[in-house]
Amino acid sequence: MSAPTLFDALAPQPADTLLSLIALHRDDPRPHKLDLGVGVYRDDSGATPVMRAVKAAEARLLETQSSKSYLGPEGDIRYAELLQPIVFGRAVPADTFVGVQTPGGTGALRLAAELINAARKNAKGPGAKVWLGTPTWPNHAPIMTAAGLTVATYRYYDQATQTVLFDEMMAALQGAAAGDVVLLHGCCHNPVGADLDRSQWRAVAEVVAQRGLIPLIDLAYQGLGDGLEEDAAGARLVLDAAPDALLAYSCDKNFGLYRERVGALYAKGGTPARTELMRSNILLLARVNWSMPPDHGAALVRVILDDAALTADWRAELDGMRSRINRVRQALAAGDPWLAPLGHHRGMFSLLPLSPDQVATLRREHAVYMVGSGRANLAGLTLDTVPQFIDAVRAVR
Repeated sequence: MSAPTLFDALAPQPADTLLSLIALHRDDPRPHKLDLGVGVYRDDSGATPVMRAVKAAEARLLETQSSKSYLGPEGDIRYAELLQPIVFGRAVPADTFVGVQTPGGTGALRLAAELINAARKNAKGPGAKVWLGTPTWPNHAPIMTAAGLTVATYRYYDQATQTVLFDEMMAALQGAAAGDVVLLHGCCHNPVGADLDRSQWRAVAEVVAQRGLIPLIDLAYQGLGDGLEEDAAGARLVLDAAPDALLAYSCDKNFGLYRERVGALYAKGGTPARTELMRSNILLLARVNWSMPPDHGAALVRVILDDAALTADWRAELDGMRSRINRVRQALAAGDPWLAPLGHHRGMFSLLPLSPDQVATLRREHAVYMVGSGRANLAGLTLDTVPQFIDAVRAVR
């Protein structure tokens, strides 16, 4: 028997429920099984395809890339520049915006959280508070707390009635202190699928400006809701209203580059001097976290966005992905009044008013696999399997 060591003091951690769900689905022999758990886009055949423009960019990169030398901590600078018109609707001035490549949107969120914490430490004030609407992506709160931030919550969505609780959201933000951070889903809310409308975004922008709040926008699904421009419209209103702001971006979903981990962090400073402070601290924090981000995925996005024909093909395929998801949503909404709200929601996910026991029954008796919270990845359905899903849900309600 070995002597006790430092690592014996570690606390045991629960198994990842999504990974367990993947294994259960894989081992289920029933041919009609449905996978609505894993959060990736699927086409009508159930595959998560490599996009045509990505394949073309990979071929071009293979032929032309002359080195595998290190990038700097800012990553592929051209990649971050080319994303700007897509994210912001225009190229943004370098003296008020910083853009760096990150390992996925998760890396961007962690980098933003560490920047906030570093600023608070230097200010010698209380720990920075980040406001989260619940429910939210399960990794949001752990990322913030791991970086040393304090999380405060408000109710964003009522699962039973399938409605956004905008009045509760506004009351919480009206009570937030100047300098507090508010984390906002830019579009295609994960896990609920219900976004703010244009007038609600304007109201949020106004309270952010009036209260001196710092928005941290998580824009992970741009183009999978109503379109690239439409999905960024609300975020742009808030960014324009706030002197200082942060935006975490992911190309994993809208370029289908999940395993490549392709993200970016954009930071807006109210003055050129503040922007430069943010830039230098972001680069230092990136250096101590991952030194330099991985190149391949961002290089593919750069190749696509630097070529008009590849960009047009990427946009066309993204339009098709979005249309397929929305057709599934409309079929669900038309198939049962209980599912009608899904027709107004956007993105891959919706949070259905189902109990963990009902979800377990769906899996056990109907081969429908989804997260116990009731979150369903609707991209796992096709128009052919929608009736099967509706019948299964009716059976457990």
